[in-house]
Amino acid sequence: MKRLITLLAAASLAACAAERNTYPEGIPESYHAPLDEALSSSPRREALDSLLRALPAERREGAAFLVANMPRGDRDTMSLALLAENIDLAYRARERYAWCAALPDSVFFNEVLPYAVVDEVRDSWREDMFARFAPVADRCADMRSAVEAVNACIASTVDVEYNTLREKTNQSPSESMRQHMASCTGLSILLVDALRSVGIPARFAGTAAWHDDRGNHSWTEVMIDGRWYFTEYAPPRALDRTWFLSDAGRATAGDRDHAVYAVSFMPTGDWFPMVWSEQSREVHGIDVTQRYVDVCARVEDSKAADGRHVALRIAMFRDSGHTQHSADRVAANVDIFCGEEQIGGGRTADPQRDMNDFLTLLVEKNRTYTLLYEDASGTACRRPVEVADSPVTVNLYMNR
Repeated sequence: MKRLITLLAAASLAACAAERNTYPEGIPESYHAPLDEALSSSPRREALDSLLRALPAERREGAAFLVANMPRGDRDTMSLALLAENIDLAYRARERYAWCAALPDSVFFNEVLPYAVVDEVRDSWREDMFARFAPVADRCADMRSAVEAVNACIASTVDVEYNTLREKTNQSPSESMRQHMASCTGLSILLVDALRSVGIPARFAGTAAWHDDRGNHSWTEVMIDGRWYFTEYAPPRALDRTWFLSDAGRATAGDRDHAVYAVSFMPTGDWFPMVWSEQSREVHGIDVTQRYVDVCARVEDSKAADGRHVALRIAMFRDSGHTQHSADRVAANVDIFCGEEQIGGGRTADPQRDMNDFLTLLVEKNRTYTLLYEDASGTACRRPVEVADSPVTVNLYMNR
């Protein structure tokens, strides 16, 4: 009897193993167990299995990657026609662009193939984005020039601008284009999708709060030749040269509130802190703070040594009659512009800080800058500052 039970158990295990190993050609064995786990709890197991089998063999591994790693809500409810369309169009881009064909599968799967960026509504965005940006990418000789070309025309092509009146933070591309406005989160989603549509590996990045707690921000990262760079929607500057670099360079690795994170479709053992959905752990994240700290240090060292930059030091006081003591100081947010371009920002020192502690930025000599802030009444204030060849210290006043 014991022998019979043993034989029956062995047969059952063999049958289960056989069932687990019936995936079609093109799906490596390393995906079998993750797919078993993902599909076993899904009410659409048969439909998902049929989708995997219906694809060409050379596209099945990418589809297996998505199915094995997609959030359970997507796996159980997302339109399978939308999933199939996304896979088809992503692989078409890979076939069309040499830079995408040259990507390692791991990069293509995680940074080009995904159908979503964070937790936005699942749109059929890829066909529309490809139609808009393929003509732009087709004229580019390499990935870097394609990144620059897409970003140079994205605002006019999708007709979306930053506006705090947008309906919600995490808008999908169609939601943003319908309103012609989006938050920095919505703009970043648009840019990631535009780049992915033409085979450029891109991902969402951001921080839940700057080092001085004056706000949060989201932006985009792109991978070129195996290295990640950061940029923004329709930026005026080159890669890794954004207005927020000085802030990002002061982020704290490992600090959930003050680190810089990037999104990953596949699990990382960590999550991305979404300020619009603080309790969610659905979107996977990677702490990438150190890279920003390193880039910021290199840029600031270069500015300090090139002879073309000087320090712009800013302090905020209660009023013009109280400027002699730390107790007279006021912590306030200040944004710095050169023309229409924001080049930096920060928070002035509070009453507990030393009188020699300023909000300091290195700025180009012989230019005019504008400081934007709000006074005690909430009125927006603009202060022009002429910077010549020497460091400049500016006192601002909360009560005018």
